[in-house]
Amino acid sequence: MKLVDIIKTANGNLMRSKGRSILTILAVFVGTFTIIATSGIRTGVNQYIDVQIAAAGGEGWMQIIPQATMQGMGMGLDGPQEWIPEETGTEMRMFTEEDFANILAIDGIQSVTGHRSTPAEYIASDKTDKKFLISLAVMPTDRINIDIATGRMIDVNSDVAELVLPPGHAEALGFESDEASVGQTVRIGVINQVTRDIIEIEAVVAGVMNVSIINLGDSWINEALADKVVDAVMDGMPQAFRDRIFVVAAEFNPDLGDDEVQRIRDELEELGFIGMTIEDQAGMMQSFFDAILVVFTIFGGIALLAASIGIVNTLYMAVQERTREIGLMKAMGLGKGKIFSMFSMEAIALGFWGAALGIGVAMIARAILNPLASRTFLEDLPGFSLLEFNVSELAVLVLVVMSIAFIAGTFPARRAAKKDPIEALRYE
Repeated sequence: MKLVDIIKTANGNLMRSKGRSILTILAVFVGTFTIIATSGIRTGVNQYIDVQIAAAGGEGWMQIIPQATMQGMGMGLDGPQEWIPEETGTEMRMFTEEDFANILAIDGIQSVTGHRSTPAEYIASDKTDKKFLISLAVMPTDRINIDIATGRMIDVNSDVAELVLPPGHAEALGFESDEASVGQTVRIGVINQVTRDIIEIEAVVAGVMNVSIINLGDSWINEALADKVVDAVMDGMPQAFRDRIFVVAAEFNPDLGDDEVQRIRDELEELGFIGMTIEDQAGMMQSFFDAILVVFTIFGGIALLAASIGIVNTLYMAVQERTREIGLMKAMGLGKGKIFSMFSMEAIALGFWGAALGIGVAMIARAILNPLASRTFLEDLPGFSLLEFNVSELAVLVLVVMSIAFIAGTFPARRAAKKDPIEALRYE
């Protein structure tokens, strides 16, 4: 018998006990679909993060934070840390002139810019009496792009105080739409640290952001607005307080390879700092999603294991029911290898049809759920597809499922191949 004949015969034999075969295929389908759906969500998340990183740009830029500051915030620690006077604590470490010089001396670093704290109480406009909470973040470099819904990026070198509004703020501030807010003046309320008086600073809206994982709720501002905020907050304070810097941005050659960027990180760590690129910041969120999705993949694997037991059971029963048929085929000269191949092919066919059904249903789910999700709970995340599939991963999954099915079918196939033809013909 040729391979084609074996495949045809195997699929035909599955239809002898349709109910049993269909239930086994459905068991394989459940495990396969779970893994495919999990893989699709992971691919969708990773693609969205990659697009966000690509849109943000930021090549050749990293944020540098003192390790002591991270430890004081309880971040980046491996288990409980002992409190040591003058070494650990909640006091945020400031950058010194020596720190700037040491960072700039690292091979590959092109520039270092310090950013002062810009605390704000609220944002308001002349369109409404309401005031809304706002968090300000200084745009560290013009190498970063912003995912803008309307308007433009802020000009980091402009003398005009500019900001971009987070999603939803334009209409809350009384503007008819995001587009209507562009170019308008808003007021930023800050508190002077000496008098505790509220001071309002005017700023021009350059644009309105889309929801982005790169920026979670902050309103990006340029240096001109940052200077006004710091001057208002620190007016009356000693100069040493006004010049405090807790975070710096460093620019390096964007053409450097991953090894060179890692070298810069290592040298920063030796100086007591942590350097994080946009990819690093987004990677933490990516790792979080991956960890969750691994759990669902494990559930899919358990379902496939249960399905493989079903395959063993199905084929054992098939061997039992076709004992005389096996004896007749052996009496007609069909060897052990051919008998083994026939039953193994039935197992592979069960795995293939279960995997194919899983892929088909997953594709239908993608066609239905992606548009539905983009209009409902993913409405605020434009460009995020809930399910995206990688063709090569699907092909590998089908081969894996077929391999599992083959291994599961090995035991009953060997039993069929070893049957004595005379005893098999006598079987009632």
